[in-house]
Amino acid sequence: MLGTGTFAEPTFRALLGQSRHTVVGLVTQPDREAGRKAASTRQVGEGMTTLARAAGVPVYQPESINTPEGVDQLRAWRADLLVTAAYGQILKADVLESARLGGINVHGSLLPRYRGAAPVAWAIWRGERETGVTIIRMTAGLDAGAMLARAAVEIGAQETAGELEARLAPLGAGLALDIIDRLASGPVTGEQQDPALVTKAPKLKKEHGAIDWTQPAEVVDRQIRAVQPWPTPYTFLHRPDTPGLRLLVLAGTPTADDVGPPGTLRFDAKTLTVGTGTGSLLIHEVQPAGKKRMPVAAWLNGRPLRPGDRFGPEQI
Repeated sequence: MLGTGTFAEPTFRALLGQSRHTVVGLVTQPDREAGRKAASTRQVGEGMTTLARAAGVPVYQPESINTPEGVDQLRAWRADLLVTAAYGQILKADVLESARLGGINVHGSLLPRYRGAAPVAWAIWRGERETGVTIIRMTAGLDAGAMLARAAVEIGAQETAGELEARLAPLGAGLALDIIDRLASGPVTGEQQDPALVTKAPKLKKEHGAIDWTQPAEVVDRQIRAVQPWPTPYTFLHRPDTPGLRLLVLAGTPTADDVGPPGTLRFDAKTLTVGTGTGSLLIHEVQPAGKKRMPVAAWLNGRPLRPGDRFGPEQI
């Protein structure tokens, strides 16, 4: 198997404990220094290498599998099928050809929508009502292979990308096991993706966490949920003649209240509402720099706001 992070773990566990087939090896991303782990769209769970070593499965952690050395390692394992989930690299043709039956991928969207590295986040950010998991036959194109199985779920009104991914991962594991059994019995015909319906889900960057208060409140809410657990939604508290203070805004509810221009703050001892491009956002949870997340009332109690304070980008 090739995979990294908590989206891949349920599929790997299922292959180890529920499948009649043997896992001959694991390819996963190299271990990163603690300071670099945050710079990932993948959540950290029990750990793919931990699961593999507990099961006696060989582990290979190259910077790239698309090298002669990587292909040689895959060929040495003599796998019948490559199974991937959130591995993080596009596999070249010689990698796919290293296994007798090629490869399948567990992808966290209803393809052909949201091809790319962050399908769960972009489904939330773009306001989709549902998403799901698709098992595809792997090809050289980005998430472009024939669809072998699909399953849909509704997106919760307050669900973050991390929470939704945690629901999708076991669903994908079950679908993958079924397809693997079917492939072992003979060819499986998939449905080709409609190119006219393709949308992209590019990798998130740190700047995607900067909250844009000029957007409508519903869009701001979706952004806040889409960028958790990474890169996290943040803004800056600005006071007259004071450098901006970075603050994570972790949960809120859109309202139709007219608080004022984007970034305007309306507050009392327990509540905080922020003006947006249309409507406003009632804030529920925040996290000041260097502290744990907390209810907004606790933050207001410790750092009382003053008239004229506002939220905005670092430089305004």
